[in-house]
Amino acid sequence: MGKALYRKYRSKSLDEVVGQKHITDTLKNALSKGAISHAYLFTGPRGVGKTSIARILAHAVNELDYNDEKIHLDIIEIDAASNRRIDEIRDLRDKVHIAPTSAKYKVYIIDEVHMLTREAFNALLKTLEEPPEHVIFILATTELHKVPETIISRTQRYTFKPISTQMVVDHLRTIATKENVAIDDDALELIAEHGGGSFRDSISMLDQAAGLAKDQITEADIQLLLGVPNSELITELVGAVASSDHAAIFKTVQTIREQGVDSGRTAASISMHVRQQIIDNNLIIDHTRAVSLLKNLLPITTSSSDYLALEVALLESCNSVDSQPTATKEPTKQATPIEKNTHKEPAHAAVKEPEPQQATEAPDSSVADIVEQPEPLPEEPPTVQEQAPQVQANTGDFNQETWNAMLHDIKGKHNTFYGVLRMAKSELRDGKIVLAFSFPFHKKQIDTPQHTTLLREFVRKHFGDVDFQTVIEKTGAKIEPVINPVAPKQAPTDMIENVSNIFGGAELLES
Repeated sequence: MGKALYRKYRSKSLDEVVGQKHITDTLKNALSKGAISHAYLFTGPRGVGKTSIARILAHAVNELDYNDEKIHLDIIEIDAASNRRIDEIRDLRDKVHIAPTSAKYKVYIIDEVHMLTREAFNALLKTLEEPPEHVIFILATTELHKVPETIISRTQRYTFKPISTQMVVDHLRTIATKENVAIDDDALELIAEHGGGSFRDSISMLDQAAGLAKDQITEADIQLLLGVPNSELITELVGAVASSDHAAIFKTVQTIREQGVDSGRTAASISMHVRQQIIDNNLIIDHTRAVSLLKNLLPITTSSSDYLALEVALLESCNSVDSQPTATKEPTKQATPIEKNTHKEPAHAAVKEPEPQQATEAPDSSVADIVEQPEPLPEEPPTVQEQAPQVQANTGDFNQETWNAMLHDIKGKHNTFYGVLRMAKSELRDGKIVLAFSFPFHKKQIDTPQHTTLLREFVRKHFGDVDFQTVIEKTGAKIEPVINPVAPKQAPTDMIENVSNIFGGAELLES
């Protein structure tokens, strides 16, 4: 059986370690001065050299040649994930007092130390406080926040950093040359990007690619091997979001799905593509949509088959706009919503006197009824914040007009939150605002801590100190959405009707 490349090319000395010079230089200086600590703590992402340097250090302090094929009795490696109980640590605590067999120091390397139980940490703490002079502990972890401060304070802490993409590419090229693997630079860069700054993960991918046994391994081969979507398809998806082309989004996602690419990798690839565009200052969508897209894709990157959530995330991002165009508008100060009823409208919009409105009603609820000429209405003010109604907290009876005004207040500030909240049928029951959803997906979104906080904030603003509750009520009838009063009525396309049927009502927000 052949040896895995990541093991074959594991560093054997501090000089061979790549990408952690700030750590290797410090350790080499300490070794030269004989300034050896009784406990070290190595923290950082996986696959960046923590365990390799721990082994190198364990051999260096004992002045032993390092060969990972040989096991030395005085260098003990413990996997905390499978030895996390207090009994194992008590056994270790008893054995540390036994002198080394042949080396100067007995070195304990505890990998993934954050997996120890609280009782095990307490047992380990006693040994770290009063260690025998012949014992050295090297602790390694990828999750420092799970290690008690009492443990951290009794160690020398070294923070490992992720490896840069270019450094990974250069290292992979060196290994590929030694292994006689013909591979394109674009293919190596794709491996490095999906390696996430981990040498071990990246070298394992290269090892897998070498098994293709081709004359020349290309980027397309790596995409197929790793289940990564084609870069052209990713570009098409971002372009579809930029142009709000819903049909193109559905079509491209379906193509990716048929190629066997999971939704998580697709979401990650889109995020990487948009991020690189931002870095290169070559963004093809406005910044607000870019931020919305990255935010919406974040929970999908850990999924493998949730294509529906991927499609919804892309469609929601279409509705996020940076700002409304202002080239055709007069640079005059916008009147507040309440003042609209007592001020004249701009000369280019023929209107008749609107009916008096409640101060709590959505500010533009009468605009759709007062337009007399067929041409499109003047655009809304640049941001919803500028026209949001200044509603005093209403501690009286719940009413739908105030609820609609609250939704209008939310729209534009928190588009994702608004898009889900508008699917609720709201009413007052026993002094509590009850939000009834037809689908658990919508209720789950509102029940997240972030959205619950937002809902509490806006409910207090518009209704006062009133409690609320979310429930599922499958009535069989669709919940009627709150239609944007400014948008002219249009016949829905078949695609929008399908989305409406799935999600219990859909509103095509203006872009």
